[in-house]
Amino acid sequence: MSPEKLSILIVDDEQVVRDSLTQWFIGEGYEVETCASAAEALARLASREIDLVIADIRMPGIDGMELLEKIKTQQLETAVIMMTGYASVETAVRALKHGAFDYVTKPFDPEDLSVAVRNALQQRRLKLENRVLRQRIEDRHALDDLVGQSAPMRHLREEIGTAAGVDSAVLIQGERGAGRELAARTIHRLGPRRYNHLLVVHCGSLTDALMESELFGHEKGAIAGAQFRKKGKFEAALGGTVFLDEIADTSLKTQADLLRVMQERQITRVGGIQPIPVDSRVIAATSRNLAELIKAGRFRSDLYYRLSVLNIQVPPLRDRHGDVPLLAAHFLERFSQQMNRRFTGLDRAAVDLLVSHHWPGNVRELENVIERAAVVGREPVIRAQDLAVTRPPEAADDLRIENVERRHIVRVLESFGWNQTQSARALGIDRVTLYHKIRRYNLKPPGKVTRA
Repeated sequence: MSPEKLSILIVDDEQVVRDSLTQWFIGEGYEVETCASAAEALARLASREIDLVIADIRMPGIDGMELLEKIKTQQLETAVIMMTGYASVETAVRALKHGAFDYVTKPFDPEDLSVAVRNALQQRRLKLENRVLRQRIEDRHALDDLVGQSAPMRHLREEIGTAAGVDSAVLIQGERGAGRELAARTIHRLGPRRYNHLLVVHCGSLTDALMESELFGHEKGAIAGAQFRKKGKFEAALGGTVFLDEIADTSLKTQADLLRVMQERQITRVGGIQPIPVDSRVIAATSRNLAELIKAGRFRSDLYYRLSVLNIQVPPLRDRHGDVPLLAAHFLERFSQQMNRRFTGLDRAAVDLLVSHHWPGNVRELENVIERAAVVGREPVIRAQDLAVTRPPEAADDLRIENVERRHIVRVLESFGWNQTQSARALGIDRVTLYHKIRRYNLKPPGKVTRA
């Protein structure tokens, strides 16, 4: 590995050490910078990328061990070698445990230090290459779980790809079971924070007090039963993503707290007084109509605008019936492997039954149906009688509502000569939504279609 263009930052409060190491490593062909304190080094690392830090452990103010911890906490790719004139096994173990590549004792032979530097930089290069390769593989397969070739699914993939390429907040809307969490996880896996945590908060299942503790953490004794200090999701995400599922179920107080955190990028634990900086992306999801909740005064419009920098709509399964056979095959393969059963597919009657079903529970319902079929079915093919496809009691009401909607859409289309642009405007929806409803209800004009 050529040392050209590789940078070393020497951090030591002794001028003679800085000067001698600078002269040595410049002679080795490295780009060398120096700092007299850890605080100065952290400022330098914040402004530019450094390949390797060689730091003394004992320094005034922030010592070298704390500098090492801060470098690793900030997820920097910089390699670190620690040096000290006060050697001990305990100190060496502590340095290596906190992520140092090596530990050297003063006075040291410059040749030995050069070997350690070359090895540290070689390891760093291999880690970076592995990360790039892993990223390419993950990028190639991250969208594979979004099964389907329908127009709505192609559009969803495009939106997810756009959201993954930036670091803005995302609002994902869609019915329960349609795949909102899968969309959020895919955005995270493809995005710049992929190597950090994605932490999920199910907002609908928590009281205000528990929600506050879950999001922001608490100090010892701050709430009943709190025997220890606890980090909240925003603090624990540590450069990752916080996914707020069913955000519409939060109270107005929690919404105000979330808005403040997103604006100020800091939290205060319950029972605490010290603001704590946080760095996490927010992805929120809901199955409810936020516009109606805002009108009713049950959801803050300012939080809505803060969350919906990017707004993604996950289509219900009934709007992409052509994807049902692909999804069924996908789930059957997975459950066959899990259960060690040998199913080769579904027969024609089974596929027809699945495609004709309304799927009020969306993809989650289909997954459950296929799992049961894999349990009760006889190998090698799933048959229609293996599928427990049933309609819940409220489905009849859903059908009546759909019949009303269908007749209304037909009347509006006829009044505008089947001009979809004008009809969509009159219905108060966009043209893409109207297009999907026309396909969903299999609507056809009586004569020649007037194209929009």
